[in-house]
Amino acid sequence: MGTHPQIHRPLSLEEFRKKRKPLRQFHKEFVEKLSRLDRFAIWITERVGTIGFFLIIFVWTVLWLGWNLLAPKNLQFDPPMGFVLWLFISNLIQLLLMPLIMVGQNIQGRHSEARAENDLEVNIQAEEEIEVILEHLEYQNSILLAMVEKLGLNLDDVPAGPK
Repeated sequence: MGTHPQIHRPLSLEEFRKKRKPLRQFHKEFVEKLSRLDRFAIWITERVGTIGFFLIIFVWTVLWLGWNLLAPKNLQFDPPMGFVLWLFISNLIQLLLMPLIMVGQNIQGRHSEARAENDLEVNIQAEEEIEVILEHLEYQNSILLAMVEKLGLNLDDVPAGPK
């Protein structure tokens, strides 16, 4: 018979599992690498970026402006002067939109994190399914090797498959 390249037995599933790198937990690694200032910034963002904080700012602003416009003159602690009212109107959008933007960013962040968690679950499930397929292939391989041995053939005599 002609010479055929030697066929090596594939890695067993156990050998494959030993060589495989464990899954990394990127979120946990990311959080552990944050500095104290970064953690503080995230803490502030999570507190300020809520609809509750937005409502507190809105209610406080309405009460402050209402009191100083409608209360008796002797009880007003910050009577509205022209430039104060102008500053208030010009900054009203900034005062109200900043928390709303942060709320939106937090929601987007939670959505992104949920998608990443889902992706991880899908990947883990796919890995489990691939392991089942590998187990099946390993079982078929062991049956074929037993058949080759029973026929009294040497693996060196078995022709190599396509490359």
